Amino acid sequence: MVSQIIFLLFFLGSVYFFARNMVKIRKNIGLGRDIPLGGSSKDRFLTMARVALGQSKMVTRPLAGIMHILIYMGFILINIEVLEILLDGILGTHRLFSFLGGFYNFLIGFFEILAAGVLLACFVFLIRRHGGRLKRFTGIEMKIWPRSDADIILVTEILLMTAFLTMNAADHKLQILHFSHYIQAGSFPLSSFLMPFLPSSTAGLEFLERFCWWFHILGILVFLNYLPYSKHFHIILAFPNTYFSNLKPKGQFLNMEQVTGEVKAMLDPSFIPATPEGTASKFGAKDIPDLSWKNLMDAYSCTECGRCTSECPANLTGKLLSPRKIMMDTRDRMVELGNYKEKNGQDALDNKTLLHDYILPEEVWACTTCNACTQACPVNIDPLHIIVQLRQYLVMEESQAPASLNGMFNNIENNGAPWPFSPSDRLNWANS
Repeated sequence: MVSQIIFLLFFLGSVYFFARNMVKIRKNIGLGRDIPLGGSSKDRFLTMARVALGQSKMVTRPLAGIMHILIYMGFILINIEVLEILLDGILGTHRLFSFLGGFYNFLIGFFEILAAGVLLACFVFLIRRHGGRLKRFTGIEMKIWPRSDADIILVTEILLMTAFLTMNAADHKLQILHFSHYIQAGSFPLSSFLMPFLPSSTAGLEFLERFCWWFHILGILVFLNYLPYSKHFHIILAFPNTYFSNLKPKGQFLNMEQVTGEVKAMLDPSFIPATPEGTASKFGAKDIPDLSWKNLMDAYSCTECGRCTSECPANLTGKLLSPRKIMMDTRDRMVELGNYKEKNGQDALDNKTLLHDYILPEEVWACTTCNACTQACPVNIDPLHIIVQLRQYLVMEESQAPASLNGMFNNIENNGAPWPFSPSDRLNWANS
């Protein structure tokens, strides 16, 4: 009973802290404005199934894609084994699902093969990260914490899978010795190879099995509460983020409601643009509340894999823009603003903004709006939408634009076209 109570306290505590973090993240995402998404539920489910569940974008780079699928499958399917461990800990049982008989033997054997696959993938990723010298693992945004985060997760996965296999090996040896409550249950195709390296005494075996059991399950509960602080939070958010992803053709920009209203008013003097009571029209985005909740969910879903930046033509030519940095800066600013409002009230302002304090105009104007970053993202994040909104603010609120664009803006305003010719002279070329 003592072990059950201790386990239950750990379990309930981890669930409580995880739930509290999830509420906080939901509030932070709620700082963004609401937007109509459009699209049918069927199309959204198909997109989620293809991109998040099917990993369709990961396999565009085969080695990373295959290794990621191994870890992904291990994470999803081994959770069935975790469910058994949780119930064993709460109820004080041992291998609760053993009543499944031959199917249980198949599951345990299959889980061991998956665990070996996860170990292989983690070692490959560590070698690639530290020996492959891939450029997309570097950048001004990849400071000590973003680089360490990936290593922490990979090492944690290795330790958890090693503990799982060692636990099974000790359990199997105790089953063979018919010791205590260790009933004949499970198939151990891989962990059985570890048996010669285990203690020979039943006391040593029982201690090792119990130690690995506690290490494995408590490690998973700690990992659960680490996720909200890690880029690996995409394990959870990849599914809703792809479900709510933009289904419109890439390159199709949304009309600004304020501008549309002013244009309609110019064409029809009787039309009155709708403006929320007590607010003034605002163009584009300067800070977190100006972005949509979907932009903020994108920021939390970012895997920091660098595929967007590695495909960005502006970044490849040496310009300051990094789409990954745009998403990381948005997330960092959102967390900062959320914490400030939590301490000082929802109407409090900290005199900082996403634009200028985190993201510089030079980064924003380097973008070619080619959508390469959006296409490359494995979880359908859209950095371009944030960049365009920041540009809109720079132009329409701060009147800041490169000189080359100001000339075009003047021509559009005066001549109705980007060229420096009046409308009456446009067809002169046909008469020459």
